[in-house]
Amino acid sequence: MALEPTFRAASLADTPALTILMDIAGEGIPNRLWHEMAEPGQSALEVGRERARRQEGGFSYRHATLALLGEEIAACLVGYPLDDPYDLASLDDVPKQFQPLVRLEAQAPGSWYVNVLATFPEFRRLGLGAKLLKIAETTAREAGAPACCIIVGSWNDRAARLYQHAGYETTASERAILPPDFSHAGDWLLMIRPLL
Repeated sequence: MALEPTFRAASLADTPALTILMDIAGEGIPNRLWHEMAEPGQSALEVGRERARRQEGGFSYRHATLALLGEEIAACLVGYPLDDPYDLASLDDVPKQFQPLVRLEAQAPGSWYVNVLATFPEFRRLGLGAKLLKIAETTAREAGAPACCIIVGSWNDRAARLYQHAGYETTASERAILPPDFSHAGDWLLMIRPLL
């Protein structure tokens, strides 16, 4: 008999799993960035874990909701409201590969941003992503956000179909700046689901 998922807010103790799920959501790009940020003798995953342990910032355990099957973490959602107005004054200080993403975020001020939605491979196709998107929508409504938004790579058809099925529509795109040896190429797509 299949287990029914349960959902809870993440805690500091969950940051190792959150770090791996963040890297899954980013298709390995976060790990590359963390590697560049690492001090001598420090692993990329240690950097990612430190970032997940922060009290503030987009990738913080405080913004995460976990899906569990039994006692095991199966998937996560990281979401929070985008600033309104959204300030692009310090865009030049952002690493080049992330500037297209920031420009897209700026086109959805005040929206509830689904920054991370990821499932461990062995738990895929169980509907966890759709259930987490419903949680994001409920949280966004409670916070008074006018919409939910998410950014997805144009090469990620499976994820884009999930978001379309949940009511998200593509509203803008930016050319993705990806590592030279990355297996895909294309655009970042901003998808929005109005709530009002």
